[in-house]
Amino acid sequence: MHDIRLVGFDGDDTLWRSEDYYRAAEKQYEEIIGRYIDLHDAGTLRHLLEVERRNLQVFGYGVKGMTLSMIEAAIELTDGRIAARDLQQVVEIGRATLQHPVELIDGVREAVSAIAAELPVVLITKGDLFHQEAKIASSGLADLFPRIEIVSEKDPPTYARVLAEFGIDAAQFVMVGNSLRSDIEPVVRLGGWGVHVPYALTWAHEAEHGLAEAHPRVLSVESAAQLPPAVRGIVEAARNGG
Repeated sequence: MHDIRLVGFDGDDTLWRSEDYYRAAEKQYEEIIGRYIDLHDAGTLRHLLEVERRNLQVFGYGVKGMTLSMIEAAIELTDGRIAARDLQQVVEIGRATLQHPVELIDGVREAVSAIAAELPVVLITKGDLFHQEAKIASSGLADLFPRIEIVSEKDPPTYARVLAEFGIDAAQFVMVGNSLRSDIEPVVRLGGWGVHVPYALTWAHEAEHGLAEAHPRVLSVESAAQLPPAVRGIVEAARNGG
């Protein structure tokens, strides 16, 4: 039997919208590449995803890594024919994406406030440090989180480190997020709990995971309003030896 002692929240596409801006950037990127090649035959976005994946260990996650990968992919797809002015446009796509407004998902402030009134909470978000700090500041949610963790990767070792710093076992932790790959699966593999709140758009890389459907330690909800009762349900299940 374990009492839940901490609830973690993801940031991008859990508390505020993010993937929408990446998709818009990809569309603009395709428009540029379409000046040089047949987009349908080239599989432009598939190629970009491959470049992004191979660069993750070097550039990390976030807009800056995406922009550098766009430049690399553009040069490859056009066999180096892409003009400097068009590469500059790719840089401007990245700059605009970094400066996008922070739009909260409906009901998240009320949901986090309700959960924080009952249990300690922590924000664990992944990506570029400067961009994540800017989004957190603009979100108006920083006051709800006594502690904020911005990490380069969300994997079992990262979550284990955070939990060790809090002095709790994984079985005493619940992670709330939109990504089964990054937010839920690593925590469950450590013995913790997850609340999955899907977002309408998901990056293909994040859609790949090894978590079985209907896992007993994972609840799925459709909206932020359902998060407080979902967490309460997990608290009860943990106390009953779930």
